[in-house]
Amino acid sequence: MKKQLKIVTLVLVLTLAPFFTESAIAQPPPPKPKDIPLDGGLSALLVAGLLYGGRKLYASNSVKEEMH
Repeated sequence: MKKQLKIVTLVLVLTLAPFFTESAIAQPPPPKPKDIPLDGGLSALLVAGLLYGGRKLYASNSVKEEMH
């Protein structure tokens, strides 16, 4: 009888423990993320890519003209 009482108590404690500890362990939600400015760096990267692509295209065309 005593052994059964220990087993029932253990099962109840292990079953109900998560319900009582959830509120004790809970943390507040994280802060909302701030808006990320996409104007300065993204514009410079886009312009640099366009210049690089234009240079490659110009070099490719000039090499083709020399061969003909």
